[in-house]
Amino acid sequence: MNTIKKYFRVDRREIAFLKFIFEAYDGIVTLTTMDPNQGVVLFCIAPGCEDVVEMILQDLKKDILIEPAS
Repeated sequence: MNTIKKYFRVDRREIAFLKFIFEAYDGIVTLTTMDPNQGVVLFCIAPGCEDVVEMILQDLKKDILIEPAS
């Protein structure tokens, strides 16, 4: 099975927090920092977990900057 890859731009001060949050949801996503200065991260989402990840992201967007990156 292939993971779904999505890039996001986040507040760079919140990268560690995001990683901590998603590590708590064991196995749904891995988060890799692509550019720490620009706050670009890569989410590799496990198949079938897209809805859960989207729900978490929508909740987190209320408090921190998270936007799709190209």
